Amino acid sequence: MSTVRMQDSYSGMTPALPPASRSVLRQLWHDRWIYLFLAPSLLLFVLFVLYPVVSSLYFSLLDWNGFTSNARFIGLDNYIEVANDPLFWNAFNNTILFMVITVPIRVSLALIVAIILNDPRLPFANLFRTALFLPVITTTAIIGVVMTFVFDPVGGPVNRFLLETGLVDRPINFLGQANSALYTAMGIHIWKWFGVTLVYWLAALQTVPKELYEAAQVDGANPRQVFRYITVPVLLPFGLLILVITALDTLRVFDLILTLTGGGPFLRTEVVEVYIYRWAFNSSIPRLGYASAAAVFFGLATLALAAMQGVVVAYLRRKRNEL
Repeated sequence: MSTVRMQDSYSGMTPALPPASRSVLRQLWHDRWIYLFLAPSLLLFVLFVLYPVVSSLYFSLLDWNGFTSNARFIGLDNYIEVANDPLFWNAFNNTILFMVITVPIRVSLALIVAIILNDPRLPFANLFRTALFLPVITTTAIIGVVMTFVFDPVGGPVNRFLLETGLVDRPINFLGQANSALYTAMGIHIWKWFGVTLVYWLAALQTVPKELYEAAQVDGANPRQVFRYITVPVLLPFGLLILVITALDTLRVFDLILTLTGGGPFLRTEVVEVYIYRWAFNSSIPRLGYASAAAVFFGLATLALAAMQGVVVAYLRRKRNEL
């Protein structure tokens, strides 16, 4: 009995792990090779995503040019200055205008083309899909440089075509005029990333049951009625998600704008990313702390859209469970 009591007292001093903890540790050990292979990606994520985000939050509280060691803590002064800078709000308005115009055009045009390409009777559908997706895999900076020659007012193919057809009587400086530069960049952006949205819609169209289309044909429904009463209700949840994803994608236009116009003319095409770059690296007196504060502002706007995406995903899951 004394031996049993000693064992009981010993087990009381060093309690065993609860079943839940044991199961978690057992599962981690069972999946150890998965985490080993994920380690390089996790390391890259920490170095190039997480660390820059945390550093930007810290730098935004400093008066620092990014090159010297005499950084001075100034608290929220950078944020106050950003909030009172009309040039920041000009860049912010350009970014929002870019998104508000390009997203509906890109999403709606991609839907129309996806419906056409999804028709099994269409010949060479795969060829058209590949051709429309080719600009996506081309480097954005290269496209920006090439498009400066395409829209060049002196000898550019666009102006040459307009002049030879008599549509204009003098060349148009599409990327050099304040009233046309931003809209030209929007058109190039839509063309560049059109294939991504097209793939989203094509994937969504595959979820529409073919039996519904066959039943509609038996009932004598015309194509417009099929689209309105069958295609649209099924695609609506996916459309909300595609809309949010496209909006998030449109906020990242730094490389295209920088190579096309550099933010000009007269800051009419300067978006927030170019504004941040100008203060951090392209100014006569770089201000990395101030640029970091502007980046945090922009990050909060992006975070709001990302949160909206989460809400849409939750809505899609609820609708799928209801079905």
